[in-house]
Amino acid sequence: MIQYSNIHQTSNFAVLSVSYEKADVETRGKFAFFDENIKNFVSRIHEENLGDVFVVSTCNRTEIYTTTPNYLFVAEEYCKTIGVNLSDFLPFANILTKEEALMHLFRVAAGLESQIIGDFEIIGQIKKAYARFKKERQNSNPFLERSINSAIQISKRIKNETGISNGAASVSYAAVHYILNNQKKLTEKNILLLGVGEIGQNTVENLVKHVYQPKIKIANRTQETAEKISEKYSIPHIDYADFNKEIENTDILIVATGARTPIIDKSNFKNGRDTLVIDLSIPHNVDKNVSEIENVTLIDVDELSKQIQETIQQREKEIPKAEQIIKEMTKDFLEWEKKRKLAPNIHHFKAILKNMERNEMHNFYRKNKYININDMELSDKMIQKITNRFAKYIIDNPLKAEEISKLMHEILVEQPNNEFNEKH
Repeated sequence: MIQYSNIHQTSNFAVLSVSYEKADVETRGKFAFFDENIKNFVSRIHEENLGDVFVVSTCNRTEIYTTTPNYLFVAEEYCKTIGVNLSDFLPFANILTKEEALMHLFRVAAGLESQIIGDFEIIGQIKKAYARFKKERQNSNPFLERSINSAIQISKRIKNETGISNGAASVSYAAVHYILNNQKKLTEKNILLLGVGEIGQNTVENLVKHVYQPKIKIANRTQETAEKISEKYSIPHIDYADFNKEIENTDILIVATGARTPIIDKSNFKNGRDTLVIDLSIPHNVDKNVSEIENVTLIDVDELSKQIQETIQQREKEIPKAEQIIKEMTKDFLEWEKKRKLAPNIHHFKAILKNMERNEMHNFYRKNKYININDMELSDKMIQKITNRFAKYIIDNPLKAEEISKLMHEILVEQPNNEFNEKH
């Protein structure tokens, strides 16, 4: 009998999560994972034969998902890659395994673990993170493929069937929400957005939606990207080299870059202009010393999250509906895994029946010189029906699966073979 490989399954699934729940912005910044780390990390994991891994790193969390029981070795390799000690990482990490890890992935995808409940930006980040790792690894992991697809379906269902995302309150919207509530004569304010990655683009989109004809410009290190976003939203862009000159006329600066260290500090604000600075970057890309300037107000991700508690309270009422969807989808996932685990047994059983069918059809044709197509169709239906009964039994009774499969093999294969050998 073909044996099922247990390399990729729930029993070996784990997640190590560093999030806003245990770690502040500064701490999360130390463990942030950048795209340029991926190739080296994947190589380490492959060399050590530690299974498959992918990392989700956002402003609110860094999470290592892995299909290996040796998750601490994976964490150690991760820390080597980003240049920190494992002993510094573990105190801030929540470690979940097996079904708890699977449920955590689904809850994260559903926006239930976001700092702002119902923030669905995270599902796009999960999809991109997995795709990047899959590309480097150059293979697919059936367990991870299914789990990511299930997470996507959960996210879609919760968006469509609950009100958990009503009153949009993503990190990017929170920034715009803060601006709307704290800035007067907003249409007269000069807004400059630095960085047009995913969060930067979402911020632009929210500004265009909620501010009437905003006076906004964008800047980005990669000029080509700035040009594309500029064209998409019909807003001007500036050359990155002109950033310091442009900031002199800026009333609201939004920073959504992905640098490892601050790229904005108090030296950028020399003209005494009242300026609101919103730092959406993790780690911080705006040095906190800008707050020392009397005319500059600095707001970061953690502070933004406090501004939208009313929306959160409404969303919290929708959590039970979302959790029910997750419960249903988790049950479906585990049923799929049971079937996948027992698929070799089911396929073997069906192959036995098909072989019996071929022999009987051959004997019938040899005697009668014809076979009725209706008889063939009926035979196929009977085989499928018997196979379905067999499959249901071993899926419902997994501990008996091997025993029953062996018994069927003895009755339907070995016994007829022995009888044939005795006659001949």
